Amino acid sequence: MKIIEANGARIPAIGFGTYTLEGETCVDMVAKAIDAGYRHLDTARMYGNEKEVGEGIRRSGIEREELFVTTKVWWTDIGEADLVPTARKAVEALNIGTVDLLLIHWPNHEIALEESIDALNAAIGEELTKHIGVANFPSAMLDEAAAMSAAPLACNQVEYHPFLSQDAVLSACRRHDMAMIAYSPLGQGGDLLGNSVIREAAERHGKTSAQIVLRWEIEQDGVGAIPRTSNPDRLKENIDIFDFSLTEAEHEAITALTHRRERLVDPSFAPNWDRA
Repeated sequence: MKIIEANGARIPAIGFGTYTLEGETCVDMVAKAIDAGYRHLDTARMYGNEKEVGEGIRRSGIEREELFVTTKVWWTDIGEADLVPTARKAVEALNIGTVDLLLIHWPNHEIALEESIDALNAAIGEELTKHIGVANFPSAMLDEAAAMSAAPLACNQVEYHPFLSQDAVLSACRRHDMAMIAYSPLGQGGDLLGNSVIREAAERHGKTSAQIVLRWEIEQDGVGAIPRTSNPDRLKENIDIFDFSLTEAEHEAITALTHRRERLVDPSFAPNWDRA
């Protein structure tokens, strides 16, 4: 497994995303993910499944120290009075001890950035998290946040796939020695995975289109991905990407697709944010 070194955090490059997973399905898939080799698990307050993610971890029987667990605080709860209590509820729900990474899920222009970053740092002092970071921060805001944070930010989690360039954000992450973690790394599947450039690369390597896309992402310096699935077979497929490499020509051809700038996230999620 490739590990991304990011301001003291050691983040497995492929993680298991748990958005939309609920109840026993979530518990079972988290346990299966760990059994398949995943060591990076991603959840959030907004997902409403932290309790189930924690139960899946305990069901797996693996030592807590072998895992890297991320959770996120929703944009409405990142003020001085709310962030630490919300993070405490997250840690209590997971019930696995201190999390490895706590993120601000989205920026909120109604709350001063410095206030949110200070509150995020306070979560370290409360021993709720080992590392802190952000999600969905555009490059200029990321520069501001990095400059004002007492503790270094470990990552910026953003939508990223071959139909969406994130060059500016990735450059900002690299300036600050941060990881860029891709959510929705496979886009919406069909159009992206059926693209001829990706499909032909898959045929050459004897891999699936999804494996080609994930490999393209993690071969970039400082980039990781957190694909989600409720299919156990896809779960294994998504992590089986460490036995081949893309050629330079293949990498360039896939990167050329990013000019399409096709976003999947509905902006009503956080109506006052700037797109990353």
